[in-house]
Parts: sequence; C-alpha cells; structure tokens
Amino acid sequence: MNTLRTTLLMALLTVLLVLAGGAIGGRHGMAFALVMAAVMNFASYWFSDKIVLAMYGAKEVSEAENPELYGVVRQLALQAAIPMPRVYEIPSDTPNAFATGRNPEHAAVAATTGIIRILSRDELLGVMAHELAHVRHRDILISSIAATIAGAITYLANMAQWAAIFGTGRDRDDEGGGAGMLMMAIIAPIAAMLIQMAISRSREYAADAGGAELAGNPLYLANALRKLEMANQQLPMDANPATAHMFIVNPLRGGGIMSLFSTHPPMAERVRRLEEMAYGRHNH
Repeated sequence: MNTLRTTLLMALLTVLLVLAGGAIGGRHGMAFALVMAAVMNFASYWFSDKIVLAMYGAKEVSEAENPELYGVVRQLALQAAIPMPRVYEIPSDTPNAFATGRNPEHAAVAATTGIIRILSRDELLGVMAHELAHVRHRDILISSIAATIAGAITYLANMAQWAAIFGTGRDRDDEGGGAGMLMMAIIAPIAAMLIQMAISRSREYAADAGGAELAGNPLYLANALRKLEMANQQLPMDANPATAHMFIVNPLRGGGIMSLFSTHPPMAERVRRLEEMAYGRHNH
C-alpha cells in the first residue's frame, strides 16, 4: 500500500514537472522539463550522499573510534541481511541521525555526537534500526528524486513568472497565455512541496514500523523519539531546509502553521503507532 502510494505521488510530481515545462514553452518546454528531470535525477542518484555528508562535516568512523555506534549498526545490518553501511559522526550537539546512499550496497548512516551522548544503547538501537529500514526500503533514493523534481518544478515556476512578466514564452493565446503561466508559476511549487511532504511522511511511518521490528521492541524507538524531539526544540540544528527531510526528527524549529508544512509526521502520532505495535502485540 505504501509503495503504491509513493509510486502514484512520484508520478504526480513528474506530471507536474512536465506541465510546468509545457506552461512555459509548449511541447519544447515539456521536452526540456523531462530532460532536466533525467539529468537532475542522474546527479542525485550518484552524488547526493557525498554532498549531504560533506554539508554536515560528517567524518567516517571505525569500530575503534566509536565502538558503541559501530557495534549497534553492525548488529542491525546482520539482522537485516544487508551489507554493512559506512558509519559517520556529525560534530553537532543537537541529537539527530540520518541514512544516505543510493542503495543498500552504497549506504551510509550518520549520527551526531549529541545523539550518542543522550540515548541509551537500546534507544540508539531503535534509531539506527529506523535508519537501516530506510536503507532497506531504498527510501533515500526515493526522497532524493522527489526533492530533485520538486526543486526543478520550483525552478521552472520561477522561469514562468519572469516569462509572464515580460510577455515571452508561448505565443498562442488559446490556452490562457500569460495568465495561465502565472497560475502555473504560483500553484506548481506549492503542489510540488505538498506532494514531496506526503512522500516523506509516508516513508517515515514505514521506517518507524520496519525499524521497530528490526530492533525487536518498538518502545526503544518510541522512547528515543520523545527524547530527540524535546532536545531538537531546545537546541535546533543549523540544518539546510532542503535536507531536513532526511533526519529522523525534524532538525528545524517550526511550530504552529509551519508544522503543516513539515516533512515529518507529527511526533505524537509516530509515538502512538509505535506504542500500539508494542502493546497490541503483548495483548494477543
């Protein structure tokens, strides 16, 4: 069900991209948008992991340098029957973690120094199991592509705004001309952002469930999430909004109306689902 939903949402993003291209330059614009999507997806497929690890100053660690983190990841990789991912540490006091890499053979997990400090071993196990569930489900590739296409739509929408202002672009008036282009320029980026968030949220729920199963106790992750949310509100990270969706908890400070536009599901709902998994299981 989750996979079907993601596939439909990705298809919707692609259609939106082609429509945005069409609004600017008719058939040529559509072709340009498709080529642009292909090039951007190729780049994000091969390089997104290197870029994001460099962005946060992540340093690869060996078992000797960080035995607890490395040991937890190795134990989980064996259980999940996936290759051992590379393990990175991010020099930040804000407790958080993410996984990256295009497939299980080229995966990396990164944790901040802050997370290793505040979580118990069981809680760390829960968090890393969530990250390895992302690796197993190939979520990193999906979210990278979604972010790339959403970025391309925003770029095309900006072009459309300028084209509408200066009256360039399509010369056929039969399809709304400048007014249609301006509508596309306003609506497309918002729609793209909403679709990208829906993809991200559904993948988070799936990784919570998969991680809880892998760790053997859903409460490990539930307890960790509670701690992480509190710590991230007190000490938000200086994170790039374009990569915020990758972290296990939203690293950006955002309450009220901003929570509607969050790439992460509500924390209370994530914890509730995990507790239901734990206690529902014990009731049988």
